[in-house]
Amino acid sequence: MIPAAADSSHLSEGPVGREAPAWLAARLQAAGGRVSFRQYMEWALHDPEHGAYGSGRLRIGPRGDFATAPSLGPDFAGLVAVQLIDWLEALAAEQPGPIALVETGPGEGDLARELAGLLAEQRPDLAARTELVLVEPNPGMAERQRQCLADAPLAGRWVDWPQLAAAPVRGVVLAHEVLDALAVERIVSDGTLWRRQELALRQGTLRLEPGEPLEPEVAALLVPLDLASPGPQRSAGWCSELHPGLPPWLEACGRGLARGQLLVIDYAHEARRYYAPQRSAGTLMAYRAQQASGDPLRDPGHWDLTAHLCLESLEAAAQAAGWRSLGQRRQGEALLALGLAERLHGLQQLDPAGLAMALQRREALLRLADPHTLGDFRWVAFERGGTPPSRLLKLPRFLRDPAP
Repeated sequence: MIPAAADSSHLSEGPVGREAPAWLAARLQAAGGRVSFRQYMEWALHDPEHGAYGSGRLRIGPRGDFATAPSLGPDFAGLVAVQLIDWLEALAAEQPGPIALVETGPGEGDLARELAGLLAEQRPDLAARTELVLVEPNPGMAERQRQCLADAPLAGRWVDWPQLAAAPVRGVVLAHEVLDALAVERIVSDGTLWRRQELALRQGTLRLEPGEPLEPEVAALLVPLDLASPGPQRSAGWCSELHPGLPPWLEACGRGLARGQLLVIDYAHEARRYYAPQRSAGTLMAYRAQQASGDPLRDPGHWDLTAHLCLESLEAAAQAAGWRSLGQRRQGEALLALGLAERLHGLQQLDPAGLAMALQRREALLRLADPHTLGDFRWVAFERGGTPPSRLLKLPRFLRDPAP
């Protein structure tokens, strides 16, 4: 996700109130006047009528609300395909029968279309065995994906996780900028205890306020993150996020995959960076019309809301759900391992008549690897099913350093 600009209105507790839209005011009144931030984020993103994604209101791309790596051009898909084809080939060699390329949260469908085309072009034998499976919970987005993929060279279908669990597949699951849109809980320090942040309706105005102290079982999850108590460095108002949506998502994904790999590509920090005392407003951001804001209450249902992942929380949730970790790497390094440098070199060989296109592709490739933008994304891989492999024999290509 590439914002064009950002404002400085990060919020923790007690932000300037925002007028509540009628639909949200009605929800809050029915809930007794206040709900957890997690419930609010779920409504604002995924409500089928009012949610930014659920309604299909948000648009992805350089001319939409925000740009993502696939929307910058075909090279991102070309590089990702190198790794995905490696995994699909290995699964195809294990036994006969169909295999699946599963994309969850496929956005506009551009990445799935590019990957299907590359597989059909580069490995038609493999493509003949491969089904394209799209997991999209939001009807508005699914309709746009169907239009985008109407002429894709792979047979495709749209499912939810329970449908996939009813007939698990062998294949590869790609989750690109999906987990950062799972609704988060926000915790806020009162100087002594951690409290759950809540959204309250007060005389028609939305307010973020500290709620009750965290339950003991939730507070226990903070100990491995070095957040047993706020401590003197995290004074009243210090706020951050927890990710309770990760365990059920990873469990659901695992039930749908009998054997194969999961590749997560997303914003992520180690816990020491994520919960550093100086990061006093967490990582939550809102995006709309190529603008970024720290205010999650602006025009609910019209802005994307996103929070980084905590790597330790992701790894722990994956292990508990039965996934084996294959490793993680920053996107810039991963793309270099998959041939980014060779693509940049190849642009020099293009006909001068295509100079404008070559410069555009060069800029996009550099943005994908720039550590100040998309290059700082994390690629995190997991595997399930089969016999645990030797790490030396099974190291994914994106984790191998390119030959000098």
